[in-house]
Amino acid sequence: MNKEEILSHVDHTQLKAFATWEDIKTLCDEAIKFHTASVCVPPCYIKRIHDTYGDDINICTVVGFPLGYSVTEAKVAETKKALEDGASEIDMVINITDVKNGDFDGVKEEIKTLKGVVGDKILKVIIETCYLTEEEKIAMCKVVTDAGADFIKTSTGFGSGGATREDIRLFKQHIGPNVKMKAAGGIRSAQDLEDYLELGCERLGTSSAMKLL
Repeated sequence: MNKEEILSHVDHTQLKAFATWEDIKTLCDEAIKFHTASVCVPPCYIKRIHDTYGDDINICTVVGFPLGYSVTEAKVAETKKALEDGASEIDMVINITDVKNGDFDGVKEEIKTLKGVVGDKILKVIIETCYLTEEEKIAMCKVVTDAGADFIKTSTGFGSGGATREDIRLFKQHIGPNVKMKAAGGIRSAQDLEDYLELGCERLGTSSAMKLL
């Protein structure tokens, strides 16, 4: 697998709380130069990126990030504003407390609500695998599938752990045919990038792909 093919699956990411406009510009310039799938950026930078780069760049952003426990109405408002500002992909964090309380119907309804807002644009659902049991991960594969989301995503990168090969294999067994996979968090080598793609991931979330390759 060559470098260009790998980078075409990368959501080139900069989500640090202290990211400056210079950091974001560097990210965007690299994404354009190397044809990454998108840039994944803080919501506050979406409009400025769109105004600066126009349609030259695909903008992904995060909602309910990174802890997931904001109310659905807040996530809806975040999503609407992100789309209005120029984002075309939304990476939402589930309410992990609902999962821990066994309220899978509540999680499903929230995802369905956000997918209704996103429409034909892309919704990725971050389930933050490091906090879930295997049974909860399997249950979330069904929830994400039934809710009509486009992707299931392993991690925020801000939790106690990131993507693992075992979790991607588990996803692959239990998601529906219309759900794609995104590995994020803890991708630390070129071999990691290749392995996750070979395991079936459509997207990779990392801030270090350029360095690794």
